[in-house]
Amino acid sequence: MSTRIFRAEQAVYLPEDAETGTRPVLGPVTVVIDGEIIVSVTPGLTSDIHAGHDAEIIDVPADQVLIPGLVDTHVHVNEPGRTEWEGFSSVTRAAASGGVTTLLDMPLNSIPSTVTVAALDEKQAVAKEKVKVNVGFWGGAVPENLGTGDLKALWDRGVFGFKCFLLHSGVDEFAPLSTEQLHQAMTEIAEFDGLLIVHAEDGDIIDEATAHVDAAGGVDETFDSFLASRPSASEAKAIATVIAAAEETGCRAHILHLSDSGSIDQIAAAQERGVRITAETCPHYLSLFSEEIQNGATQYKCCPPIRTAGNRERLWKGLVDGVIGTVVSDHSPCTAELKRFAEVAEAQASAHENNELTAFAALAAKGNDLGAGGADHRGSGGSFGTAWGGIGAVELGLPVVWSQARLRGLGITDVVRWMCQNPAEWAGLTDRGAIQVGRRADLAQVSADDAFVVLPENLNQRNKVTAYAQRALAGVVTRSYIGGETVYVRPATPQTPAAAGEPGDLAVFPADVRPFTLRPSSDAQ
Repeated sequence: MSTRIFRAEQAVYLPEDAETGTRPVLGPVTVVIDGEIIVSVTPGLTSDIHAGHDAEIIDVPADQVLIPGLVDTHVHVNEPGRTEWEGFSSVTRAAASGGVTTLLDMPLNSIPSTVTVAALDEKQAVAKEKVKVNVGFWGGAVPENLGTGDLKALWDRGVFGFKCFLLHSGVDEFAPLSTEQLHQAMTEIAEFDGLLIVHAEDGDIIDEATAHVDAAGGVDETFDSFLASRPSASEAKAIATVIAAAEETGCRAHILHLSDSGSIDQIAAAQERGVRITAETCPHYLSLFSEEIQNGATQYKCCPPIRTAGNRERLWKGLVDGVIGTVVSDHSPCTAELKRFAEVAEAQASAHENNELTAFAALAAKGNDLGAGGADHRGSGGSFGTAWGGIGAVELGLPVVWSQARLRGLGITDVVRWMCQNPAEWAGLTDRGAIQVGRRADLAQVSADDAFVVLPENLNQRNKVTAYAQRALAGVVTRSYIGGETVYVRPATPQTPAAAGEPGDLAVFPADVRPFTLRPSSDAQ
């Protein structure tokens, strides 16, 4: 049926004739969808608006809020090449279950990295029969593809911009840019008004800090030792470098996963001068804090690191003030082995096995409790020096941020602005991210006042390692829609996800695969 009508007593929507950047409002609304597009948004619950329409009527339960689908612009899928970490089939199911209807895939840690058109072709060939939500792609800017024409070729193929690092990325195949190469990349990208997104940590400062930590015994199972090796000064210096280059070249630039609240002022000052610079932060920086992280609990390791509780509050202020524009997941999972859980190695050695199922079983070992700190708070026994850095949370971002926002007197309209509307508009996807006439009917239903406990075995991400295990979160996503069509239905009772294609999977994720999302106005559109 091509016409659907949603009636919701609570919905977050944009008023009629609202312009870009307008804040959404909360109230009762009737939404008419023709095909995949919203054609009418009428405040209030209208009983006769469907007169003359052969329409399907969806009445949203009174205790649920209808919101636009989340647009998560920072997701590491890792397929092909490291599919054991995360793949398109699992990540798009995880996204749908978290109300995310559009995600943009980072150029690493897949093999090959998305730094050439050939690599993009390879990634899309693998993904095309697996994606359950809208998926777009970032390209990468590395020393090897500067000045080769690869950046413009990727841009013409519909990538949303280019990611670079200013220090070692963690994988050898995605090399960092020097300061000179950063200027070169920005100059090249500015010629076609592209976008450079930057992992902004300074390698020299981190090398110096790491040397001091090594002299005191090295980064070990204590989080403080890891935090000392990645000081906030490394972010501050790298961000200053990015601002200077953007100001000189006129290139659009974006600071990824801002952790250092001390850098908010220099970003704000640059924005006021007209520098084309934006910034994002992530759910883990807005919810977690270093003082609570137990020894060996490497499920909390990410780069840049989670910092203090005071730093967290200052990030919230930067978000409320509008200096930080978006909140995105930086979903970057890995296997339990790469988190260096001591129990994993012991379990595999005793079983004479080396596979991910053994690793998952080890997460239930005493003192670890499926990847959390454990009920006894002893952590996992992992080393922060050798564990992979990254937090998997694409399906938990909305409840994590909403749980924290409501504690600070903020509303669901604020969360929608930071996680739906702003990231869509920033990425150029002005056809989604809000409930408004002319936009896509990508939606989610959220029981905002209900809560759930994060049980890792019920997560849809491939590996069940999470920094949020056993935490109670507010905001239960009950359904997700793309183009008005149901793509996710929350099970009546919590359950371990069924294998892709099985009856249980089809009941939860009933829709077909989706076409890729390309940057608007690209040659590939």
